[in-house]
Amino acid sequence: MRMLDIIAKKRRGAEHSEAEIRFIVRAAARADAQVPDYQLSAWLMAVCCRGMSEAETVLLTREMAACGARLDLSRLKGAKVDKHSTGGVGDGVSLALAPLLAAAGLVVPMMSGRGLGHTGGTLDKLEAMSGFKVRLDVSDIRAQLGRIGVCMFGQTEDLAPADRKLYCLRDATATVESPPLVVASILSKKLAEGLDALVLDVKIGSGAIFQSPAQARDLSRALVRTARKLGLKAVAVLTAMDQPLGRYVGNALEVRQALEVLRGDFSAADYVECLLALGGWLAHLGGAAPSPKAGAALLVPLIRSGAALASFKQMLAAQGADPRVADDPDRLPKSPVVRELAAPRAGYVVRLDARQVGQAAVVLGAGRVSMEQSIDHAAGFVLEKKVGDKVARGECVAQIHGGGQAEVAQAGERFLAALEIGPKRPKPVPVIRQVVK
Repeated sequence: MRMLDIIAKKRRGAEHSEAEIRFIVRAAARADAQVPDYQLSAWLMAVCCRGMSEAETVLLTREMAACGARLDLSRLKGAKVDKHSTGGVGDGVSLALAPLLAAAGLVVPMMSGRGLGHTGGTLDKLEAMSGFKVRLDVSDIRAQLGRIGVCMFGQTEDLAPADRKLYCLRDATATVESPPLVVASILSKKLAEGLDALVLDVKIGSGAIFQSPAQARDLSRALVRTARKLGLKAVAVLTAMDQPLGRYVGNALEVRQALEVLRGDFSAADYVECLLALGGWLAHLGGAAPSPKAGAALLVPLIRSGAALASFKQMLAAQGADPRVADDPDRLPKSPVVRELAAPRAGYVVRLDARQVGQAAVVLGAGRVSMEQSIDHAAGFVLEKKVGDKVARGECVAQIHGGGQAEVAQAGERFLAALEIGPKRPKPVPVIRQVVK
């Protein structure tokens, strides 16, 4: 079997055989010298242009999940659940969700990634807490889950190794947004975790990868169908990403947001709604509640009682960070420059474009444009006003946190370009748009 023939076949739009897909995945997983990166890249572009059938997508996902080690959690009591977000701005829900679900008695192996471009990454947020170890081997992950029920970690060398290679090549070849490649990438890692249930948070809006509702629905259906065909219970929750989620954008700032919620501050209503919707579905799919609504109701008392915060502290201690951060968020990194951004006119906030705010955060150093770039964990925005809020001329709409005056000034200009103030309060837009089962 030759990779050249496989590329040509997909370029013609033909369907791959099971053997051909297995050949591609094994070549990617093993860094096979006979299949160089430029040939894998050519195949990715052929898939991006020609697509894959549902049967091919299922085969690709299955082979990618099976090409490395599996996180065998069969000996642990409790349902194994996880959540995946397609990415947005201010979307630090995982930070609060994982320990909250563990407090509910579920087992949460949450494998996450780094941010790239305007979207943030959970690993970067975790590393804003000094000492937090995200690189763990499979035995350490399994042991921690057995002790405290939650572990948040990066992809290991052994779990879904083909995805590690193909993801890097997709990023370098403008093939990230190919739906079958997205489905296989997401689900192969989740299947390798040994999950019982998965909730997919598929974002819609300017800050999402798939901005069109139709595209987001199509992706959601493909994810859920593929997961079900491979024996994994899954639902997709389509959530709004036209403006940043919550009140904070930036790594340490989003940790602060999660801690505020876990300490019982529900003032970031959109963040809390998203958290409880996703958590309610996972509690239901994991057998802890008879319905998603009952699952959400189960979680609120765990926040009010402090049980979820205690679970967060346990995770910090287990993974090398100082658990005192949970009680004193001022221990998180701070920026040397903090500037208030004033509203240019009076009225109501009618737009706060998530993508543009995310790009402004990249200017501050809170995000990266290449995976090799370092980030400023303290940088970002505190959103004092969001869509629907009334503002007076000169009133603070956001705080900018940055490392230097020049970056802060440039980010401020970009933020104002994302902001629109009008004379009338806009109609509220629901956070939860649709559930695909």
